[in-house]
Amino acid sequence: MVYADVEYQGIEKRGQTASARWLAAVHRSKRKQMNLKNRVDAIYDKIERLKAGIRAKVEYPFRTLKRQFGYVKTRYRGLTKNTAQITTLLALGNLWMMRKALHKA
Repeated sequence: MVYADVEYQGIEKRGQTASARWLAAVHRSKRKQMNLKNRVDAIYDKIERLKAGIRAKVEYPFRTLKRQFGYVKTRYRGLTKNTAQITTLLALGNLWMMRKALHKA
């Protein structure tokens, strides 16, 4: 399952996507047109909120990597070195996000 932003609308029409099921967000203008008093539209709105919530949980660690540790641009150093760097940064990102809880302990 792949939860994607609005930019990925129509991705399922491409040939390379057979291995994954894509759930792309609906455009904001279409969400605003929904009548939340209508039961079907309310269900679709709830689905869109759930998809956005899942994407937000995934995006926050990457925001931490980009802003706190400067991992905005990278250069290819080989798979082993790049994998080691991103793994280390993700571990540091986890510590960064839990710093308040760790400070209290």
